[in-house]
Amino acid sequence: MLSGSPTQGMFSNSRIGNSESPNSGASSSFTQPIVDMSENDETELLSITWNQDYRCFAAGTNHGFRIYNCKPCKETFRRDMKVGGFKIVEMLFHCNILALVGAVTNSHYPPNKVLIWDDYQSRSMCEFTFRSEVRGVKLRRDRIAVVLEHKIYVYSFTDLKLLHEIETLANPRGLCCLSHHSNTFVLVCPGLNKGQVRVEHFGLNVTKLISAHDSQIACFTLTLDGLLLATASITGTLIRIFNTMDGTQLQEVRRGADRAEINSIAFSPNVQWLAASSDKGTVHVFSLRVRVSGEDSLTQPNVAQGPALFHQNSSTSLDPLISTNTGANPNSTFSFMRGIKGLLPKYFSSEWSFAQFRLPQSTRLIVAFGSENDVIIVGMNGSFYRCSFDIVHGGDMMQKEYVRFLK
Repeated sequence: MLSGSPTQGMFSNSRIGNSESPNSGASSSFTQPIVDMSENDETELLSITWNQDYRCFAAGTNHGFRIYNCKPCKETFRRDMKVGGFKIVEMLFHCNILALVGAVTNSHYPPNKVLIWDDYQSRSMCEFTFRSEVRGVKLRRDRIAVVLEHKIYVYSFTDLKLLHEIETLANPRGLCCLSHHSNTFVLVCPGLNKGQVRVEHFGLNVTKLISAHDSQIACFTLTLDGLLLATASITGTLIRIFNTMDGTQLQEVRRGADRAEINSIAFSPNVQWLAASSDKGTVHVFSLRVRVSGEDSLTQPNVAQGPALFHQNSSTSLDPLISTNTGANPNSTFSFMRGIKGLLPKYFSSEWSFAQFRLPQSTRLIVAFGSENDVIIVGMNGSFYRCSFDIVHGGDMMQKEYVRFLK
């Protein structure tokens, strides 16, 4: 069972339809029993995803799903089903609510259905059925976002009312990101043009379109308050950081010179670092030049800016987010050239990674930060790494923990 108290009185057992659903209204709910599979049955990973504070991760398998804690890496529980596996498992912090989407081989839950599962009661709370395949699901405490190929539906978590419909460019990766502070509700998704990112500040009724890259968007992430955005394209060489309020680019860092597929990007909790993983088998950590406001500004917010712009300890307001240090990354191989960077190709003036960790084998990876200088890496080959980097000198990271969480 997931830690935390159960969610009571959220909504009754139901099946929900929408404008894409051929069958809407109430119907029977999930009654398929959960059973333990034989230990000899081969288990295949279908997906890995973090929870919202990166202290846990969920693994969708061909038999069901499993939940793991990160410190230390340990399986918390598993649910195995005879009907098949789940290609999407989305947690809601540490509570008992999950969003599940079945794999193609799941005989009971096809990939066009979203199941909101209450593990405390071991039953379905509701279902969403669509005419096309579900590409992603994102949860926050008050909203459910369902991502389809060309559209995103946003529902209230309280009464399941459809609140927003957003059209996007073809989105086979299911790209979507939500803020998670109670005073801000920011949603980021692909726009309608190649390389464009759409930012919805629902609390402020503001939509911002950002032309982030020349090629298609491959990956992005938000700070918890939703005020900083990091993006990467399918080229995989550059990562750009934006202010989501006005769409200005604050910084650009370079992963490498050759093409790569960036699988995951993560901000550190103090917004001083950014981590990125790619199919090249190296995790990079970059030093950020964004300004982190102190707690004084949180306890005495400027009324004119509105309550939606404040949160616990990250970027917090419309104040400039760039610090006074606008020099190149001190660890960049070419930082000595910054005085003449206007005369050099962009490649030479890029800010390169501050710290690196090279994995022994290449696999799809997701990354996150633990403490200030701890980086957590989880791979689709069932590997878990915890590494640390020197916050002064950078360079190669030191491996602190390695676990084969799934053999």
